[in-house]
Amino acid sequence: MSFINGIRYNLRGLALGLKTPRLLMLGIARFVVLLVIAILGATLALSYHNDIIRLIWLKPESIWIVWLWYLVSWLTAILMVAISTVLSYLVSQVLFSVVIMDIMSRVTEKKITGNVIEVPSIPLFRQLLFLIRQEIPRTIIPVLCLLVIMILGWLTPLGPLFSVISSCLAAVFLAWDNTDLVPARRMTPFSKRFSWLMKTFLFHLGFGVLFLIPVANILLLSFAPVGATIYHVEIIKKSSD
Repeated sequence: MSFINGIRYNLRGLALGLKTPRLLMLGIARFVVLLVIAILGATLALSYHNDIIRLIWLKPESIWIVWLWYLVSWLTAILMVAISTVLSYLVSQVLFSVVIMDIMSRVTEKKITGNVIEVPSIPLFRQLLFLIRQEIPRTIIPVLCLLVIMILGWLTPLGPLFSVISSCLAAVFLAWDNTDLVPARRMTPFSKRFSWLMKTFLFHLGFGVLFLIPVANILLLSFAPVGATIYHVEIIKKSSD
């Protein structure tokens, strides 16, 4: 049931985001920020491609092995773009997207409840700084976990199994990136928020599984903070009733 609820809240957030003008503009802004930084990162990485490939292997003169050099060069380019994309995501998420996501969360909470619950005597600027600091472990921990699983998949014969595990974990962590906005804004300690993630693992898997759908995930990720905030608001309401 928790898994189905996760899917349901994700779709509810998308529906509300698309029909609310301010949320729609913020969702588009989040997507554009990520796209621009990713393109800049990939362009910068590829500008050093020739220098790096020369350090790895000088182009051979023999036509019998030059194809292997081109293969290495091509794979190096793909690896550089992949690394730059991950780094671009981290940079955009820590410096820009988390602020946009928090604004989307605030707009959603106010639209549903009529007000935004704030931490007493904590200025807005300080709350935003706290969110940015919290985004660092919230982003780095998932990336490290996924890298470890990918390496295990390469080094063991259980590659297909680890691929499924890594996809599920990616879905969970992407969901948590959004559901963690409200607790982080209310200054809940990181340890408690991570413990809550473990207790609601199936919900997060359901919420994030839609992010694994190519093309559609771009739209869903852009408006995920909306559905995550709806979930928190309704959970808090149920606990207070």
